[in-house]
Amino acid sequence: MATIALTKDSFNETVENNDTVIIDFWASWCGPCKSFAPTFENASENHEDVVFAKVNTEEEQELAQACNIRSIPTLMIFREQILLYSQAGALPPAQLEDIIDKTKALDMDQVRADIEKQSEEQDSKNS
Repeated sequence: MATIALTKDSFNETVENNDTVIIDFWASWCGPCKSFAPTFENASENHEDVVFAKVNTEEEQELAQACNIRSIPTLMIFREQILLYSQAGALPPAQLEDIIDKTKALDMDQVRADIEKQSEEQDSKNS
């Protein structure tokens, strides 16, 4: 599956309507972004069950700011609308594959339970 371009208008809909979405925040002037692009594209072809999307931070500055992008490339991974990974830096192919495999293997019921527990603990600390 080819990568898709995300905009501020399509971001939420894409994350909400797909099980797993991996987003590459990039810019045309960024050397590491250019070197990471083939790795990202190859991964998109190997995982047709995952949506691979790109956000051009120059064209989508408002979206990049809303996602707290401080440096590029930055990779974000959402599964079932939960942000599981957000890290700056270009990844080598093997590391990207490892992260994708680990994302797919997660027990999302357990992830949601862990998030709820952390939220309850935070609420009790703030009370």
